[in-house]
Amino acid sequence: MARPIKETPILFGEDAKRFMKEMEETRNKRASKEERERIKKNYELLKSIADFSI
Repeated sequence: MARPIKETPILFGEDAKRFMKEMEETRNKRASKEERERIKKNYELLKSIADFSI
């Protein structure tokens, strides 16, 4: 039998401020062209070696 999933904790005080600051800083951040190319190359490699036979 599976274990129940715990509730997500609510952040207060400095933790909440830090979380909101990090969310705001990364909101409009995009991966560079080089990073996107690296990710796509890795994706293509994994796709080529994946074997999901059912």
